[in-house]
Amino acid sequence: MIEPGYCLTMARYNAWQNGLMKTALQKLDEADLRAERGAFFGSILNTANHILWGDTLWMSRFDKGQGPDVGADESVAMTPSFAAWSAERFRMDGRILRWAEKLGTLDLKGDLEWVAIASGTAFKKPLGFCVMHMLNHQAHHRGQIHAMVTAAGGEGWVTDLPFLPEEGPWLQPTGPTGRSGTSDEGVRPVEDNRRGDPSAEVKERDHV
Repeated sequence: MIEPGYCLTMARYNAWQNGLMKTALQKLDEADLRAERGAFFGSILNTANHILWGDTLWMSRFDKGQGPDVGADESVAMTPSFAAWSAERFRMDGRILRWAEKLGTLDLKGDLEWVAIASGTAFKKPLGFCVMHMLNHQAHHRGQIHAMVTAAGGEGWVTDLPFLPEEGPWLQPTGPTGRSGTSDEGVRPVEDNRRGDPSAEVKERDHV
């Protein structure tokens, strides 16, 4: 269904996207992050928390590590602030990268069995299918955050896979306040080959 190279590419994409998203979010104040915006989970911070909760849950099934400390109903409050979310997001992205880097072909074979936390329903699905779900879940809700950020007057960020940098660093270091050490630390400029200018920034209107 899928192979290790796909998982590694998407783990890098996840870390890259979360670094860009973090840069956009740190330009908003805490009130902006908590404001009700009519999204499925209400606010930007709530949605970011839910993504983090989902990643923690699925990674506990994949790498047998620690799962979330709260249930599905409390996923939106998994962390109390942007600073706390930023630190936990950094750790989770590192965890996903380490897991993907160690995957072999046989690690993605077979089925995964689990009992849903919310409903108590037992599931059995192909492991590769479950990995694709986690990655799709991330992208789906990040898209909601992107829409909320731009609606709030913030800056969007490029999301297209062809602009994923060919080299790292994939993780963006975070300071004690949840703000990056510098605004561009850990995020490399993206080359726009259509203009032939490697230093040109890819604008939000550019899509492929």
